[in-house]
Amino acid sequence: MDWTQEAIERLRAFWAEGLSTAEIGRRMGISKNAVVGKAHRLNLSSRPSPIRRDPQERRVTPSPRPARQAPLARPAQSVPVMRPQAPPPVAPVVLVAPPPAVARNPAPPRPRLGGSRSCCWPIGEPGTSEFRFCEGEPMSGKPYCTEHAAIAYVKPREKERREDAA
Repeated sequence: MDWTQEAIERLRAFWAEGLSTAEIGRRMGISKNAVVGKAHRLNLSSRPSPIRRDPQERRVTPSPRPARQAPLARPAQSVPVMRPQAPPPVAPVVLVAPPPAVARNPAPPRPRLGGSRSCCWPIGEPGTSEFRFCEGEPMSGKPYCTEHAAIAYVKPREKERREDAA
């Protein structure tokens, strides 16, 4: 936005009428934030919050803010000259080989009985010697036997009933 003298005068007039910053922005074709910023830079009187906490509260017109004073110039200070120093000695890097990897599952995998046509439901804790798969006959088109399929494939309403019963 180019703030011409005419635009500044319009802003001052709308501000004096008490229009909101959003309304001033609409009338001038600029954003509300542009209005707020220019009003601040022109030191126009600030306004009370449009949100009233108490309905009996009266509007108080605050006094205009005093104009800002330019900061005082400081005398230039001399800056000490930094001379390069020798870099600190570097400690030698010692590479240590990582320890050999330990197998997480020392037990050899057990083949499922019945070939690939047995229930895939895991039983026990993986990595222990007790871990195995259910050996039941799987349902047609499913990887689980009838008992484990009933657990694995739960309809949403049945799941809610089970959670409510728990």
